[in-house]
Amino acid sequence: MIATEEEMKAARIPPAWRDVCAHVLIKLNECRRENYYRMNKCQELRHEYEKCQYEDHKRREAEYQKQHEEK
Repeated sequence: MIATEEEMKAARIPPAWRDVCAHVLIKLNECRRENYYRMNKCQELRHEYEKCQYEDHKRREAEYQKQHEEK
């Protein structure tokens, strides 16, 4: 699920962080606020967000390599 622009604005996500993983970041930030930023309370969501970021990076890297090979 990709977050819409309206959802990202409502969650006050800065433009630099609005990417394909924003839907996870919204849930992570909500969890952080609900738990007063205790590090151990939102570990699963944090891991999910970091995994999403890593997978997005690998996807973009593969696209770059594919474009480079075509030239």
